[in-house]
Amino acid sequence: MTSVLAAGDHFVHPEVFVDALRRATQRELRFDTLKLPWPVEPFGPVGTVQEASGTEQQLLDALGDNEIVATQMAPFTGDVLGAAEKLKFVGVCRGGPVNVDLQAATDNGVIVSYAPGRNAAAAAEFAVGLMLAALRRIPGSDAELKDGNWRGDYYAYENAGIELEGSTAGLVGYGAIGRIVARVLRAFGANVLVADPFVDAAQIAGEGVELVELEELLRRSSVVSLHARLTPETRNLLNADNLKLLPEGAVLVNSARGGLLDYAPLPGLLRSGKLGALAVDVYDIEPPPRDWPLFDAPNVITTPHLAGATRQTAHRAAEIVAGEAARFLDGRKPRFVANPDVLAQFGDLRP
Repeated sequence: MTSVLAAGDHFVHPEVFVDALRRATQRELRFDTLKLPWPVEPFGPVGTVQEASGTEQQLLDALGDNEIVATQMAPFTGDVLGAAEKLKFVGVCRGGPVNVDLQAATDNGVIVSYAPGRNAAAAAEFAVGLMLAALRRIPGSDAELKDGNWRGDYYAYENAGIELEGSTAGLVGYGAIGRIVARVLRAFGANVLVADPFVDAAQIAGEGVELVELEELLRRSSVVSLHARLTPETRNLLNADNLKLLPEGAVLVNSARGGLLDYAPLPGLLRSGKLGALAVDVYDIEPPPRDWPLFDAPNVITTPHLAGATRQTAHRAAEIVAGEAARFLDGRKPRFVANPDVLAQFGDLRP
């Protein structure tokens, strides 16, 4: 009988993995469970991985002789993978398995699968919500009214908000999340620009968006929303040099990754009016310190990394991982393998 460790947390519960795996395969499985502390406790670097929850020893104690693991945040470091002699497959229900040392996994003959698009709908809806909140001063107006201030002056022309209809919105990144955001923005009547070096203009010709270079997007967009993956090449993709290209009073939204944006110049841009508003769900340091300069800057909306936090995301992520594990158990190649070089060690896997 195949043994499985469901290493969940307080978002994707271990039982959600167990239920999804039982539905995905007819095989008889034996389950162990582990509940890690995220998100009650923030994730962080553990050993050789950057974003994980719990400790290596917690994982090793729970791992035992399990061959399959379904997880979101468990720290599969080089030491853990080197000690896990029976382990063959790790399914990570995230858009990228940043909690797994992929080279160590390959060296130890462990397939690592992941779950692209599992939170695309949630993150897209949240990004659009941040845009609307920033464009129409919704959080600030709510807070002031509750404090006894009726801000009728927000109806004055110079203080009034901006509609999405007829505006130009720029999306930096056009993957699963960006595509949904574009569809929603077009439904509002916005003109949508896209900057993404991995997208071919011919492939999106019928999607009602215009593919442009990043600098042109910044010059033309009254609303800019980030949806790119964080890589060494995209770190500080928006920075003091190119943020100056934005039109006066533009709105900037980041619900993707904190590292995409250089936060240092933003307080000055907000105070000068160059930026009309900023809405962020992700940060260069998470959580940001109490003296973070943007907390005192005008027209800033902050949320604590909640874009993907829906119950549907938790279930969808577990189902994707369960499907990947079921394929592996049936002798088939998983669809979303993060370390494809390891597949040579499983030469008999069918497509």
